[in-house]
Amino acid sequence: MECRNALALCFHAFPAGKPLRTFPGIAQRQRAKISRPCLAIVASISRQHCYRLTLSFPLFFFPRMRPMTSPISFRERIALYAFLTSLTSISIDALLPGLRQIGADVGVAPPLSTQHIISLFILGMAFGELLLGPLSDAMGRKRALVLGLGVYALGTVIAMLAGSLEMVILGRFLQGIGVSGPKIATRAMIRDQFEGDAMARVMSFMFTLFILVPMLAPTLAQGIIALGGWRSVFAVYLGVAGLLGLWLVLRQPETLPAAKRIAFRPRLLLLNGRRILSNRRVTLLIVATGLVFGAQLLYLSTAADLFLDVYGIGQTFPLYFAMLATGIGLASFLNAKLVQRFGAETMARAGFVGLAAAGLVMLAASVFWGGRPPLTVLMVLGFAAFFAIGVLFGNLNAMAMRSLGQVAGLGASLIASGSSLIATLFAIAMGAFYDGSTLNLSAGFFIAGVSALALAEIAVRGDVAPVEATR
Repeated sequence: MECRNALALCFHAFPAGKPLRTFPGIAQRQRAKISRPCLAIVASISRQHCYRLTLSFPLFFFPRMRPMTSPISFRERIALYAFLTSLTSISIDALLPGLRQIGADVGVAPPLSTQHIISLFILGMAFGELLLGPLSDAMGRKRALVLGLGVYALGTVIAMLAGSLEMVILGRFLQGIGVSGPKIATRAMIRDQFEGDAMARVMSFMFTLFILVPMLAPTLAQGIIALGGWRSVFAVYLGVAGLLGLWLVLRQPETLPAAKRIAFRPRLLLLNGRRILSNRRVTLLIVATGLVFGAQLLYLSTAADLFLDVYGIGQTFPLYFAMLATGIGLASFLNAKLVQRFGAETMARAGFVGLAAAGLVMLAASVFWGGRPPLTVLMVLGFAAFFAIGVLFGNLNAMAMRSLGQVAGLGASLIASGSSLIATLFAIAMGAFYDGSTLNLSAGFFIAGVSALALAEIAVRGDVAPVEATR
């Protein structure tokens, strides 16, 4: 039967859920809804390119067909992971311009101060990471991440409605617990899919996008605070967490198959945790990572006061903050290009040396100028220090996770929790010596760089054999 000009639907073989499709030259009707008995039409092409129609078994009440969601691309995955991880940075950096306003609004209750709004947020992360890492091994990465976002939202509401500094800090502590979900589960997702230098490359790409946050967050937050006060920043936190959760649920597939999950049982956690921490390489790299993170946290907790006390910079502080943050972004981008050529260990060694050298020169400049070096000197040396930190972040995590493929969730949890705890203690201890000068920041950079370098050199000589999981 000639049907060159016929209009007909062809119910030809396709996976469930995809749209109805037609053969070339025949009219298409996607998302067709057939609400009455109909005949399926099968078209076949003859050698003369004519269409021959035959009738087949009747189909009743054929359901509506909707296009399947396209698979998530590598670029979208990197973007999603970067934004999820950046929730930590947003939660710190966007609040920096409002610390003094918070203190003036709710009051200061010694021994608590506005510095603890930052440091105790990190302490909350240390506790959350201990819990949410094992949960991600037991229930899957996505569920653990969504659970973390829920706790983060609860803490955000408490801080937003707080009437005292104690309640603000309580909300921040809960935010820290919750934000560890995106932080830990994202790292575990990456480890599920990549390892070694490839993982370091992915982490560096992620940090390149991630670093846009501290470059922009304080400036945007300053405008938000000017319009709606410091509480409006927490409203933004709530909205960002909701959007990221929706993106994750709709687009990101689970990366941990059910067969590879580890039951959430205290005995198993203790056994696997002991196996991880008994690995000298992993433990030393946790401490080294904590010292590097501590140097950054020391800067974050004192930066607003330092720029105001030493240089009289208040309203334009976000601009200087963004300029220094550019160092981390540039370093992460270059590291992503170079790590597979030189290796994570070589890049990390260069980062340690760079951090120690920048800290030493900054310390010498601070002593020479009585704790108040010219702003240009501080910016140049600060940029160098943050460039070194940017090189270190992606590589240290990849190095520590290298042998933890079977226990990626718990491993990421212990690495992040341990390093966060060390960073908090380091920042609080060094921050206590803040005297309105650049001396303690310079000393913090130098001490962190030298100590972390020594620990990492010992660590890289350790065993790189996979840590076997007890199931």
